Amino acid sequence: MEVSTMFEMLISGYGVSLQIFFVTLVGAAVLGIPVALGRLSRFKPLSWLMAIYISLMRGTPLMLQMFAVFFVPYYVFGVVTGPSYMMVAVLIAFVVNYAAYFAEIYRSGIQSMPRGQYEAAEVLGYSHTQTFFRIILPQVVKRILPAMGNEIVTLVKDTSLAFSIGVAEMFTTGRALVASQRTMVPFAIAAAIYWVTCLIIEWLLRRAEKKLSYYHD
Repeated sequence: MEVSTMFEMLISGYGVSLQIFFVTLVGAAVLGIPVALGRLSRFKPLSWLMAIYISLMRGTPLMLQMFAVFFVPYYVFGVVTGPSYMMVAVLIAFVVNYAAYFAEIYRSGIQSMPRGQYEAAEVLGYSHTQTFFRIILPQVVKRILPAMGNEIVTLVKDTSLAFSIGVAEMFTTGRALVASQRTMVPFAIAAAIYWVTCLIIEWLLRRAEKKLSYYHD
């Protein structure tokens, strides 16, 4: 098989990898906000519940969480799922897992802000909402970008775990090609695609950090 044909097949799998990446990134970034706020809540039962959720997601393997989401409907509720549920299970597991990591990053960013900034904004007549969105949030975003960047780059590589429950993303395609063609070229091409993707993400994050450079710590 020609290298160009291998590349085309890997790109097809890469499309699935990108779908997992973007759905997870958006879903986890959004879900992480209420989780972080719940963790910071003064209502102790809610704070403890979010702490347990975060600890569970961070303390168990993502692959195990995917298996749980995939098999629970049948073994717990007796619901028979079709092949299409494989992708759904992957997306649910990825979003729920990464939301816990993002929530901790959000929490640490919010808690790192000096109390004096809230007090100064109050003196200037800002409401709590105005203070958060106009003063606190832009600084929090700048502070958490490096940590978020690390998780986003990790997410790119973690998409390869989807193969464990039968989702044919790029790594799955590469592994099948290596087995059938008896060559390591598909793995080399896949590695290059992962690498370039991470380089692009790192470049975008550096640009974002420069745009926020006028906010000083």
